[in-house]
Amino acid sequence: MFSLFANHLSGISGSDPFQELKLQVKHASAAFFSVGSNIQRLIDRPDGVYCFRLHNDRVFYASEYHVKQASVISRENLVSFGTCFGKFTKSGTFRLHITALDYLAPYATYRVLLKPNAEQQFLYGHNIAVSGMHRITDSTPKYAGVVLFSMGEVPLGFGVAAKSSLEIRNTDPIATGIFHQADVGEYIRGEQTLI
Repeated sequence: MFSLFANHLSGISGSDPFQELKLQVKHASAAFFSVGSNIQRLIDRPDGVYCFRLHNDRVFYASEYHVKQASVISRENLVSFGTCFGKFTKSGTFRLHITALDYLAPYATYRVLLKPNAEQQFLYGHNIAVSGMHRITDSTPKYAGVVLFSMGEVPLGFGVAAKSSLEIRNTDPIATGIFHQADVGEYIRGEQTLI
């Protein structure tokens, strides 16, 4: 999975004002939510070739055309280009932003459908109990990144499986099943920090 991902993220020449995103994160699989070989679909799209770029510790997803257009602007004056997928924290871990949801949700390997009463709880930034989960993808491993959906298949956000799908079937209903990472409610709560 990551060899394919790393091929698209290999380094480029030092003369380019944007650094190509390098896979430096220990747990990048959780960061990109097990998109797997579908990462190729994000790069080679029918409407053009897209790429990931690192700018000011933030990872941007943009078409090569937009990257070339942004390269005219100096790094100090450039605030954003493309879609911000996430950022690297000061400790070096990658934190996925909710702005990546529309791009990653169709290709997610591990999915969780939430019951209606758990949707609002998740959208307020809380973890999800096992009783709030309607369905989970079979063979979801423990601590795997998952994309959470409503019962109507509307993507709601990202989380991390607290237990594997086999453990969830045999556990207490009030135990935590999904750890919250990002949700669409952040568009309102964290409006100033999304870029």
